[in-house]
Amino acid sequence: MPILEAMASGTRVISSTTSSLPEVAGDAALFFPPDDAQALASAIETLLGNGSLAEQLRDKGLKQASRFSWERAAEETIAVYRAVSKS
Repeated sequence: MPILEAMASGTRVISSTTSSLPEVAGDAALFFPPDDAQALASAIETLLGNGSLAEQLRDKGLKQASRFSWERAAEETIAVYRAVSKS
């Protein structure tokens, strides 16, 4: 997912509030409604104008991204298959 890739590389993230994006980003991103250009502009201004917030989001992003891995996804998928096959 692009959000996790960005976070894993230390990039600060601004994301829309659609689908699973807030769940994936957690508290490591700034969010805006997808149909609100002014809210997006405001989030960009906030991030560019607040170095402390930018650093906090960078650190939180690295931590958030580390919670996701292909290995973990595979393990959890196999667990679901095993549980379903026993029913």
